[in-house]
Amino acid sequence: MPKVFDAGPFSVYFWVGEGDPLEPVYVHVTTGVPAPDDTKFWMTKSGGVVLCHNKGHIPRSQLREIEDMIASQHRLIVSKWLARFGQVSYYC
Repeated sequence: MPKVFDAGPFSVYFWVGEGDPLEPVYVHVTTGVPAPDDTKFWMTKSGGVVLCHNKGHIPRSQLREIEDMIASQHRLIVSKWLARFGQVSYYC
């Protein structure tokens, strides 16, 4: 899976098994091998982040830190998404 960036023990990446239509821009977060059920965050049009699900079981105490880190890289994430998938839409 295409890695967007690393932050400490966490890898932030795109899942490439997308269907049609393409989902709104999002990233998965893991501390191990990428899997389709890793913790998922959607990007918002205003530059924010929304937790979709925490199936990767990241401790709640770390979720806010990860969310802030992802939000700080919003532009990078969206530009890499556009380069990879050729289009961008947002969750909200």
